Amino acid sequence: MLPIRVLIIEDDRRIAEINRRFVEKVNGYEVVGIATNAEEARGLTEVLRSDVLLLDVYFPDMNGLSFLKWVREHFSDIDIIMITAAREVDVLKQALHGGVFDYIIKPIMFDRFVETLNRYKEYYDKMQRWVKEKEWIGQEDVDALIGREVSVKEQPMLPKGIQPLTLEKVLAVVRQCPEGITAEEVGRQIGTSRTTARRYLEYLVSIDQVTADITYGSVGRPERVYKKKM
Repeated sequence: MLPIRVLIIEDDRRIAEINRRFVEKVNGYEVVGIATNAEEARGLTEVLRSDVLLLDVYFPDMNGLSFLKWVREHFSDIDIIMITAAREVDVLKQALHGGVFDYIIKPIMFDRFVETLNRYKEYYDKMQRWVKEKEWIGQEDVDALIGREVSVKEQPMLPKGIQPLTLEKVLAVVRQCPEGITAEEVGRQIGTSRTTARRYLEYLVSIDQVTADITYGSVGRPERVYKKKM
């Protein structure tokens, strides 16, 4: 699959370069351009037609919220992530009304930035696949797309040996490891045995909240690796 193409719109060249380096540390992305003023922003948006914009609010010659509206009017297929020092509630409200995917407040924390890009990639990949494969969607599809997690408490009845609190802890650990995690690692993090952790993980697989795959360690011993279902 082709990488997600990113256009950075930020008037501070130093911050723009930091953002570029952050993006390039995340698999599946490439920065296709950097715009530092209104003219460059409009020109590069029109020419490059990137998949997503990283957009600031405050510029000497434009307002990022106004640019957001312009993008929505002319390029509705381009997604936008706001990265800004703006902390005003009204600015956030306008950005959300404009349909931004996320709103990150400067100074950027790398882990928070990566979490956003990983979520966006899940969303982007899923939408690309659905456009090709689906004509209709169900509620479960919408819930998965917008990131609504079905709480384990919403399960009608848990089987014997599965406790809600422990199940929530196991699911939380898996969510924090997008590259996958073994039962032994989960058990170590939540303070249970590998066998107990695996029982909970296999239950999550059975209710379609986690996937499992086989990998081979350095000594060739196969292990099941669990990942949050996309």
